[in-house]
Amino acid sequence: MREIDFSELNQQAKLFAGFDAEDEATLRESHSALVSELDRVTEAFYLELGKIEETGPFLEGRLDRLKATHRRWLEKIFTGPYDADFAAYMHQVGVVHVQVRLPERFMASGIGLIGKRLIPVLTEACSDDLDRLVRLMRAVNAVTTYCLIIMQVSYREHELERFMDVTGISEALYANLAAAYRQKTGVSAD
Repeated sequence: MREIDFSELNQQAKLFAGFDAEDEATLRESHSALVSELDRVTEAFYLELGKIEETGPFLEGRLDRLKATHRRWLEKIFTGPYDADFAAYMHQVGVVHVQVRLPERFMASGIGLIGKRLIPVLTEACSDDLDRLVRLMRAVNAVTTYCLIIMQVSYREHELERFMDVTGISEALYANLAAAYRQKTGVSAD
């Protein structure tokens, strides 16, 4: 499959998520005030997931490992650095979700549940400073959207691989067909 330029993917995901240097600084500055609450967020997240019947097969027998991985990810979204290596890491998170056949909608809804569980924590941490709360909520929304955009690339790449495998179309032929389509319709490559 084609090689991914993680530097480019990183920049595109930041642009589309509205994730900027101010958000990055806000997250890093808030880390120390929030780190003790990340376990609580992880527990609440998995408690809520456990209420969704469809998630059972994905959680069964691996809940402790998933919680530990989730907790490390939460810590990483508050510390960065948000560079090409971070994009490669997030892409690999998506690849793992693809490999366990987690439906893409679960990943997207999971980002929503994380936000839902982080909002009370952020509100408590910033109860005395509304401006800080607004900046932090904006930054959390941007970084989680940024992560989701990158993880979704894993799904798109997987679907493309499956399509090419089923149809027998080579990567070169697919690229030529896609280029011809873009030229005819005026649709950009991104």
